[in-house]
Amino acid sequence: MPILRVKEIRDMPSEERMKRLGEFRTELLRLKTMIAAGGTVENPARIRELRKTIARILTIEKEQKIKPEEKEKKIKPREKETERKKK
Repeated sequence: MPILRVKEIRDMPSEERMKRLGEFRTELLRLKTMIAAGGTVENPARIRELRKTIARILTIEKEQKIKPEEKEKKIKPREKETERKKK
């Protein structure tokens, strides 16, 4: 089961997402250092869940950034092939 669902992430404000991202990265780093030190982790699947949740947060954050920029960008209509051949 995911730590955060996509709908929950989308409903969060950007500041909250960045705060949670920092928390997840810190926890992932702690778990990785425990493994590197030769210790055992109580729930090894937690590492995979953390990685996926971090990726989800970053993806949604990127989507939110791109959407306003797309509205400002004017898309030029494509030239017809015959017009390209004339040039």
